[in-house]
Amino acid sequence: MSTVALVVIDMLNPYEHADADALGNSVEKIVEPLRDLIYRAREREDVHLLYVNDNYGDFSATSDELVGNALRGRRPDLVEPIRPPAGCPFLSKVRHSVFYGTALEYLLVREGVNTLILTGQVTEQCVLYSALDAYVRHFQIRIPRDAVAHIDPELGAAALRMMERNMRAEIVDAADCLD
Repeated sequence: MSTVALVVIDMLNPYEHADADALGNSVEKIVEPLRDLIYRAREREDVHLLYVNDNYGDFSATSDELVGNALRGRRPDLVEPIRPPAGCPFLSKVRHSVFYGTALEYLLVREGVNTLILTGQVTEQCVLYSALDAYVRHFQIRIPRDAVAHIDPELGAAALRMMERNMRAEIVDAADCLD
């Protein structure tokens, strides 16, 4: 049986940075498909839901603190629908890739995961670099095009093409992601 992990990347964002408006506009379009995908993943025993989020330079920040900071930020409406459920694995990261400096690979191997569904933000940055790191680790990759957000639409589209072509990622709709 295939074991899948749904990885929610950097969605706990206070939107208080230079690209926040452009990113927020893109995130508005993915919140509902992502919320739905998270809900469906929680209902399945063969899908592991986990969050990996930037710690924004605060190496002592807990997941609760990162959630709280995001909810007190400029766009709590983008955070509340996708906040991590109680008991959900949560890893803090410091750079672009979800693998860099985290225990993610160990967790995935321990759980027998062979397919990663990468969601969240930013398509042309953290999602792209995470997909590359997943590819070199021999994971199958699935990217729901309507559950990843970009800052630059052209770069976001190019990143999806790169992941599909260079990393053999399956680009799908969130509604079809768990079929």
